[in-house]
Amino acid sequence: MVVDLTDEGVRRVSSLFPALTGDRTDRPALRFGDRSLTYGELAAATAALAGRIGDAGRVAVWATPALETAVAVVAALEAGVAAVPLNPKSGEKELGHILSDSAPSLVLAAPDDELPPPLRDLDRVDVDVRASGSRPDEHATEADPALIVYTSGTTGPPKGAVLPRRAITATLDALADAWQWTGDDVLVHGLPLFHVHGLVLGILGPLRRGGSVRHLGRFTTEGVARELNAGATMLFGVPTMYHRIAQSLPEEPELAKALGRARLLVSGSAALPVHDHERITAATGRRVIERYGMTETLMITSVRADGEPRAGTVGVPLPGVELRLVEEDGAPITSYDGETVGEIQVRGTNLFTEYLNRPDATAAAFTADGWFRTGDMAVRDPDGYVRIVGRKATDLIKSGGYKIGAGEIENALLEHPGVREAAVTGEPDADLGERIVAWIVPTDPQSPPQADELANHVARRLAPHKRPRVVHHLDALPRNDMGKIMKRALHA
Repeated sequence: MVVDLTDEGVRRVSSLFPALTGDRTDRPALRFGDRSLTYGELAAATAALAGRIGDAGRVAVWATPALETAVAVVAALEAGVAAVPLNPKSGEKELGHILSDSAPSLVLAAPDDELPPPLRDLDRVDVDVRASGSRPDEHATEADPALIVYTSGTTGPPKGAVLPRRAITATLDALADAWQWTGDDVLVHGLPLFHVHGLVLGILGPLRRGGSVRHLGRFTTEGVARELNAGATMLFGVPTMYHRIAQSLPEEPELAKALGRARLLVSGSAALPVHDHERITAATGRRVIERYGMTETLMITSVRADGEPRAGTVGVPLPGVELRLVEEDGAPITSYDGETVGEIQVRGTNLFTEYLNRPDATAAAFTADGWFRTGDMAVRDPDGYVRIVGRKATDLIKSGGYKIGAGEIENALLEHPGVREAAVTGEPDADLGERIVAWIVPTDPQSPPQADELANHVARRLAPHKRPRVVHHLDALPRNDMGKIMKRALHA
């Protein structure tokens, strides 16, 4: 991509948040609990902070679910400085790795935040959300780093995905098209702010549109109901949140009424079980739509607001995103038959530029012709809808000559009344190559469903070769902060 370095080009690509310099300064921008900022107040606070950090080069942000985090990240973007969001729940070893790898010159935090030892050697700037100052001259280009977001590190130390400014604008503008997202929308969510879903979509998204966001601080169904009944139009959540909503609906009529008023209910970061889709739709008349993305790619696909909200799919590629499925040898899959499983590969302006300090990992992540290897396995329906069946490393099971996605078996298991949670993996089998293993949290721990019962249940709904051969009963499934099941921990 050719970057426009003219004065007009620099101004154009730097204006991530046009509403900050608009004339509707009294419009609500951010609210966290009982603390809030209008666009005028946000513009003043971010201008003051941007003026202090403009020469910092790279800054860490102690990303608590608070106004200060939003102000810090927006100020860094306005100053043309790359921000490194830090998970406040990270241990000292992980924080130490991220700090040595990204080498920020200072850390931004709320005045009352107590920072752990790895951060105490950095210069600290306390974020004053009531400060006022003049906005510095904009000089960043669309190719410049905006955020360095660290992956979960499931296969080694976390890698820093360098996200350029163009990736953020491309994703947010594509979602505006897909979701008919405007400045009149009010978003409610309770997601953490150290990753793409909660920070980029949940905070930067509304601000780019000129709308507002109400952050719950901590997700509760009561908070969701309160905000949607008070005029919020959109809800962002992860499957664990929607599962709690689905469980609460029978006893909380106000929650059902509130969800029925929402313009858009969006789930992401992992697959939402079909059973939860159905329970929410039955109680509210609204359908949850799913989108799909990664740290390295931001958003790739989504069910459109004007499209069919088909449970179990993540919709179609967003504007500006190219998507293909490939066989194990890299050959593109050309037939959309809803059955042929392939790895998702993508191209577009939504992609990261590199893994920081990891040229080997960066090179390995891309094909020779420039497609990013997501490692996710999917099928495509004849109309282009994408259905993800799992991760290549942990969710593609090769059993008896078949390629089987763990995701569809998990959905089938969750349809059984005796199953509250389910995960599916493969393990070596001398005869089959791999056998299918189900990890079950039973609805009633005193009377869990038996292995043959579950095997027959899956065989009837899917196919005999997809039935689990081994069933383990657990009290809970291991999950990360985003609610994703950590399957490697199951076998460990």
